[in-house]
Amino acid sequence: MTQKERYLSDSHNTRQKDYAEKVVRGSILSSDGVELARTDVDEEGNETRVYPYGSMFAHVVGYLSKGSSGLEAAENYQLLESHANPLEQLKNEFKDEKNIGDNVVTTINSHMQQVAYDALGDHRGAVIALEPDTGKVLVSVSKPSFDPNTIDEDWDSLVADDESGVLLNRGLQGQYPPGSTFKIVTALAYLRQNQTVDGFSFDCVSEVTNGGYTIHCAGNEVHGQEDFYQSFANSCNSAFATIGLSLDKGSFQSLADTLYLNSRLELELPTSRSRFSVDSSTADALMMQTSIGQGNTLVTPLQMAMIASAVANDGVMMQPYFVDRIEAYDGTRVSETSSQRLAEVMSASEADKLTELMRGVVEDGTARSLNDLGYNIAGKTGSAEHGDKTEDTHSWFVGFSNAEDPDLVVAVIAEASGSGSSVATPIARQVFQAYYGDL
Repeated sequence: MTQKERYLSDSHNTRQKDYAEKVVRGSILSSDGVELARTDVDEEGNETRVYPYGSMFAHVVGYLSKGSSGLEAAENYQLLESHANPLEQLKNEFKDEKNIGDNVVTTINSHMQQVAYDALGDHRGAVIALEPDTGKVLVSVSKPSFDPNTIDEDWDSLVADDESGVLLNRGLQGQYPPGSTFKIVTALAYLRQNQTVDGFSFDCVSEVTNGGYTIHCAGNEVHGQEDFYQSFANSCNSAFATIGLSLDKGSFQSLADTLYLNSRLELELPTSRSRFSVDSSTADALMMQTSIGQGNTLVTPLQMAMIASAVANDGVMMQPYFVDRIEAYDGTRVSETSSQRLAEVMSASEADKLTELMRGVVEDGTARSLNDLGYNIAGKTGSAEHGDKTEDTHSWFVGFSNAEDPDLVVAVIAEASGSGSSVATPIARQVFQAYYGDL
């Protein structure tokens, strides 16, 4: 966005009114041409902003009353610009009629969004799906949601509802302990430090204690003798807590920083910064927790999708984006978003090894319920403790399909819903099926 566009999109800028007096605000569309927001004009010239799908796209599309949010805010300048035919614009000026604003065509696939929204059901949480080689976001669901059509009537109750955080876009702004999905990062740290995962051996007796602190495997399961691949597939907390104690703390922190875990992302929509911190003074107990995605680590679902995308994309992390192009109302293309490479965050060989580990999770591990699908999935489940630990764990899944030439990355979190294999993984399954037309 240029400085001019940023200035004109600022909700405090009074010149927006001048634009709105001359232009009927353009529509926001899905990538498959479905209208997500439009302006209806009655016979008296009164304009009403309409959101045909209500709450389903609310956090991405946003609202346009009581301020603005989502793409309504971020793309305000484009929606109030008009690239209609110049002769038509001149004619409208003579008739003292408004021109029709440009349309914002998003990257969101309406069918996949519908499937993900329905699959998440009554769970609080988020679903993110994106293309690993472009960064194009195809699904961005957050629940609980709100109806932007009734934002004026509902405003007081929405802002008073601190407990559920309805207005929070959980996919981009929700900060959660990643649980065992973070073992992707711990595995990469171990691989980078040792140059191989071969030769690792661990005898799991369901728990491990160090310095008076004990880590338990999920359900106190005894995994027995394991190599690295089995430890990852089984999501063995005891093995990975032990691995954490062997890692160089400075290198672990450096790796996390490389993966953008402590960076604010400059995207079209607001995001929260994920957080990871260890140093030379970090106690063994905290290193054990951190290595299994607990401790002080907090991530957004988008962040975990980006890490999985880098694995899927031969180590290259792409910048996620939500707007595909801007079009005049007659379909004439005004501008198009280009994919942007953030960084090569791991080598291709490291990405290949992580893919192999994540394939093991689906072939013979905690996500084996996905192994019957016809497009090889590589993934990682997670069950993250949170709060005072009396509630059920957050249920996580992150992974990608067509592992040999990846097509789609999916990240799911269902808050306080139990294990990743029981809740998040079946939700991810439906998103993969929607992408491949298997539903």
